[in-house]
Amino acid sequence: MRQRTQVLAGAATAALAAAPPARALLEGSMSLHMLVQVPALVVTGYWLAAGLPPRARRALQSFNAHGLAGWTLASLGLAFWMLPRALDAAVANPGVDAAKFAVLLLVGLATRLSLATSGTIVQLFFVGNWGWMTATAGLLYAEAPDRLCNAYLLGDQALAGYGLLALALAVATLWCLRLGRA
Repeated sequence: MRQRTQVLAGAATAALAAAPPARALLEGSMSLHMLVQVPALVVTGYWLAAGLPPRARRALQSFNAHGLAGWTLASLGLAFWMLPRALDAAVANPGVDAAKFAVLLLVGLATRLSLATSGTIVQLFFVGNWGWMTATAGLLYAEAPDRLCNAYLLGDQALAGYGLLALALAVATLWCLRLGRA
């Protein structure tokens, strides 16, 4: 997508995701929360980052040598929002939900900036680590005998867990395809 199209798509997606009916629908189910809303916010941040002015991009990249700071931010942000306690807090507290939106948009921005400056080995380390972490969290959610999130039912938790496994495989596949094209 061209930069302008990406920014417009990002702005439209952010507005839609922030609308109360969409939030109620997506946060009403653990699988939709983790497998639709969270990735959509990250992709939205990625698209919005296309509109960064060159001066802002250079300023941010001055702190992001080899993409390490951005990848670290993305890893920590994504790890936090996989925690059951964080999901419960986001559902129960509008302030925490707003923080989730901000952090995940920043994760998308950081990912875009880091992909542009990091080499294959750095990308493999962080994408591989995220994939392993996501697959592990997915297995824990799917196989836990008790509810881990108070806001969601056990059956939805298992579905979200298997979905996280599929998401980890899908992202790894997409990264390999992107690498093959580069």
